[in-house]
Amino acid sequence: MSGARRGVQALTIAYAHHKKGPQTGTRLSDLPARFRLFGVPISSTTYEATTQLVVVKARAREPLCITSLAVHGLVLAARDAEFRAAMESFDVVAPDGHPVRWLLNRAHAQSLPDRVSGTDLMESICAACAVNGVGIYLYGSTDYVNARLRRALETRFPQLRICGAEPSLFRPLTPTEDGELVDRIHRSGAGVVFLGLGCPLQERFAYAHRRLLTPVQVCVGAAFDFLSGNKARAPLWMQTHGLEWIHRTVQEPRRLWWRYLSTNTGFLWLLLWHRW
Repeated sequence: MSGARRGVQALTIAYAHHKKGPQTGTRLSDLPARFRLFGVPISSTTYEATTQLVVVKARAREPLCITSLAVHGLVLAARDAEFRAAMESFDVVAPDGHPVRWLLNRAHAQSLPDRVSGTDLMESICAACAVNGVGIYLYGSTDYVNARLRRALETRFPQLRICGAEPSLFRPLTPTEDGELVDRIHRSGAGVVFLGLGCPLQERFAYAHRRLLTPVQVCVGAAFDFLSGNKARAPLWMQTHGLEWIHRTVQEPRRLWWRYLSTNTGFLWLLLWHRW
C-alpha cells in the first residue's frame, strides 16, 4: 500500500472520531515549515498533514490556498518573479514529484518519506471530506471529464457531497463571468474547491481569488484526468523513481515534450549553479 493510500485510510479513521471544534484564523503555527529551493518556498509536509489542514479550515470556513509543485512548476517559479511572488502567498506549496522531495530532504535536512502529488492529495482530501460532511466543488477540464470524475468519486466515496462541477472555458474569464463563478461556488456550500486547470493557470487563479473565495482552494493539475480514468497514470515504479514525466510525455507528446525538455534541463542547470 502506498503512502498516499495509507494516509487516506488513517485519515478516514481519525476524522470519523474527530471531536475538536472549528478553529478560526489561520496562524503561522497551523502551517507546515517552508524552505527555499531556487528561491521558491516549498512546504515540508505530507498527505496526512495537508489533508488535516484542509479539512479543519474548510469546516471553519476559512480560505486557504494549496498547491503541489513538481519540477515543472518549481522551475517556472524560479524563472518567473511574478509566479514566484504568487507562491509566496500560498499557505502550502507541497513537493510534488520525487526530485523536488529529494532536493528538499537533502538541501534542508528534511526526512519526508513521500512526495505529495496532486492526484493522491485530491483522493486523500475527498476521503476526509466524505466522513466530515465537507462538500467539494470541481472547476476545470471539460464537461466530459467532469462527468466521469463525478461518477468515479461518488462510487469511491458514497458519502462525498459534490456541490458542483464546471469546466474551464480555456480562455480568460470576463469580469462578469468571474463574478458569477465566485457566486456559484459560494452558493453551492462547498468547503473545498479543486482546481484542475494545469500549472501555472490554476495557481494564478487561486492567487487572484484568494480574498474572493471562502472555500479552501486546492490546485491538483492532471488529477481530474487521472481520477476520472480519462488518462492512465504511470506505473508505480515509474512514479517512485521520478519518471512519471516520461509516461506523460508518451501520452501527450505534442503538448508535453517541450515542457519537460525545457524544465527538466532547467532543473539540472539550477542544481549545478545554485547556491543554497
